[in-house]
This record gives sequence, C-alpha cells and structure tokens, in this order.
Amino acid sequence: MSVSPYWEVTFDADGDVDGGQRDRLLAGAVRHGVRDLVAFAHGWNNDRSGATALYSRFFAPFPRLAPAARIGYVGVVWPSMRFADEPIPDLPRSVAAETAAGPPRRPALDEDTRVALLGTFPGRADVVERIARLLERRPPGDAGLEEFGRLVRLLVNEVPPGPQDPFAADTRCAADIQAEGVPRMLHEPTAEVCEEFARALDRCGAPPGEAEHEVPPGQAEFRMPNPWDGAHELLRQATYYAMKRRAGTVGERGLGPLVGRLAGAAPQLRVHLVGHSFGGRLVSFALRGLPEGVRAVKSVTLLQGAFSHYAFAARLPHDARAGGVLQGRQSRVDGPLVCCHSRHDSALGTVYPLASRMAGDARGAAEEFGIPGVSDAKWGAMGYGGVRAVPGTRACTLAEALAAPLPTSGCVNVDVAAVVRRGGPPSGAHSDIVHPELARLVLAAGRIR
Repeated sequence: MSVSPYWEVTFDADGDVDGGQRDRLLAGAVRHGVRDLVAFAHGWNNDRSGATALYSRFFAPFPRLAPAARIGYVGVVWPSMRFADEPIPDLPRSVAAETAAGPPRRPALDEDTRVALLGTFPGRADVVERIARLLERRPPGDAGLEEFGRLVRLLVNEVPPGPQDPFAADTRCAADIQAEGVPRMLHEPTAEVCEEFARALDRCGAPPGEAEHEVPPGQAEFRMPNPWDGAHELLRQATYYAMKRRAGTVGERGLGPLVGRLAGAAPQLRVHLVGHSFGGRLVSFALRGLPEGVRAVKSVTLLQGAFSHYAFAARLPHDARAGGVLQGRQSRVDGPLVCCHSRHDSALGTVYPLASRMAGDARGAAEEFGIPGVSDAKWGAMGYGGVRAVPGTRACTLAEALAAPLPTSGCVNVDVAAVVRRGGPPSGAHSDIVHPELARLVLAAGRIR
C-alpha cells in the first residue's frame, strides 16, 4: 500500500462486516490521531487484489498534495465480480484476446472469469459450467438462447432470500412500490435481448462514423449481429444487476452503521466517502444507513457512479408519483456530494441504460435509452450525465472545480472528461479514474488541507 495508516474493511454480500478488521480500524483511527479518514469503495469489476491495487494507486498522491493533513485511509472490500476480459487502463489483462479493433466478440468464458463466477455465486458450479458450454457451442435457433437465459436467471438469483432483496431499485413510487425492479432483460425472450446487446456492442466498438444509426438504410441488413454475440453481455449485465443489489445492501447495512461506530469512537473524525462505479452506489446508500444525528461524513465523491442519475431526486421528470430511493440523503453529508461524469464512459452511456430497462415499460430501446438523437436518456447513469432533477445542483468542469472552492453543501456535477477518457470497448473510460486531478478533487470536496 502506498499510504499509511491504511485499514482494509471487508463486508459480505449481506452487509456484515469482518469484526476484527472493524475493531482494528476503530482503535487505530484514535491511536494515530487521524483527523480526515478517506474511505474508498471499489466497483463491480474488482476482486480483492484488483481493489487493493486500485486503492494504492489512487491514494498515492495524497501525502504530497496535503502534506500537513492527518489522513487515514480505508479500503472497502465487498463481494463483487471481476470480468477478466474487460480492459482497465494501466492494469494488465488476464486473458490473451486483446484486440482493440472493431466491436468485441466474446462467445466463450475465459478461465479467470469462470473462476470469478464460481467465487461470486457459490453453489452454482453446475450452472456456470452449463453457461460456459452454451457460450462455446452457440447452438442455432432460439431454444439454446432461451436455455442460456434460464441459466443466467438461476445464476444471479433474481429474487434473493435475506436482506438483499429490497436494495435493487434506484427509484420508487410514492406508495413505496418499486419503480425499478428485476430488469426486463431477465424476462423478455432471450434472443431479442441478446440481439439488442449485440447492437449496443456494435455501437461501442464501431469506428467513428460507422455506428449502426449512421449506416444507410439499404445497408443496415449487412450489420445485423448474431444474437450469441450479445449473450456474453447478457451474462455480464445480469451479474452487474446482482452486484448493484449487493452494493446497496453493503452500503446501508454495512458501511453506514460502521461510520456511526467511528463517530462514536472518535467524535472529531471527519469521514470522506469515495466510490467508483457500483462503489458509488455503495457509499451513497451508506448515507441511508447512517444512524440518526451522525454528521461525520464531510464529503462524498462519486467516480463514474453506475446507478440512476435520478437516485437523489424527490420527483422524476417523467413520473411525478415516483422519486429516487436516496431522495434528500445528500443532506446527510456535512459538505458536498460531488458526482464525476464523462462522456467517454461508454459502459454508462450506451450499455448501462440498455441493461437497466424497467419492467412494464414497452418502448423500444432506440426511443428510450439515449441512442444518439435522443437528448435525455430516461434511465441514464450518474457517471455519464451527473445528478439530475435535484434543485440547486451546481455544474462545472474539472478545471473549474480545482481552480475555485467547491460549494460547501448540496450536489455538484463535475465534468471530468478531460482526464477520464481512456479505455477500449465495451466500457470505454469507465475505469480510467487513477489521476492526480481526481485525487485533488477528493481533497477539495473534503476541504482537506
């Protein structure tokens, strides 16, 4: 680890914390006289070793940027899923297929991803092996695809037992009925879903000027993909759905109460929450799990947050009866909630909205999901367009955010496309977050000097 003092805190899928690690953090923060504690939660595409490497690299500039500050560091580890074939800038891939030309084609599971699935979904070894065989053989006709869809639903346990079930939604109706729930991708005909994913991957991977929507009508039939080209993405996105559910669970049931314990053990401690991708959802749900009266959280920084840009909204622009499940929770932060977003994040700009289709909404993907020509994606993500429908939200570029003091409260959208810009298909720049400018932004949001 590049910094000290550093503590790792591990949560299970239900939000239960490792008691020994928790106690070492509580005692150590007091013993080291920490004033500012920065807690970072990784996203869906990290295992423990990848998360630790990310934390070490992201935290490395902090001592140089704030030499007089008494900073402690926490790495949050939660059971997410690492797809080994997905490129992360500055980190090596685990598989040999590294071509960056053209749209990705991943019909089979590489061994590292297979092992990760077995670890993420224990007791599902037979299901994983059957999924792998189907991806390898790609049987013709819809029957094989429907069997694949059934196995994916079985793998991710779409309606899990225990405390995870209520944490999948980002928005709710006024009567507390989920406006978001099990994605339609788990219930629609699998062949149709896979065709949509295959087209989305084409858009992510096609060279400029060759995206599907720009192909002349008379030539469109030559670009129709095989639905099996989208089957791997269905598996990926269904897994993301399970990780999204876990992130909310761990945040509210795990990290939020832990911050409350820290506030009791060290009343002067200032806590700063940082989350990448679904880790952004995790730290945001921690605000909902804070004990009443705790004001220890002094800033929240969301790095390419992979959850609805309406999560903090009191009312949705397209449905006045519904609001975000985190509506008003930004007020639990005694400081700003900073949302970083980049137009180069194709995971959130193209694939995420498609995968987040809501049950009962029958409109087509091209109309609903921000495909070029549609100005406002109904189900867009924080990390692509920032916080929406929250009155008083400020907006600025990264350069502006670093040149002047940030607001001391409320939501702040920061366009970080100037640095978050590298990455291949299908995710684009989603994981391109290790930059000293973003470290400076976390310090600025927390007023850490």
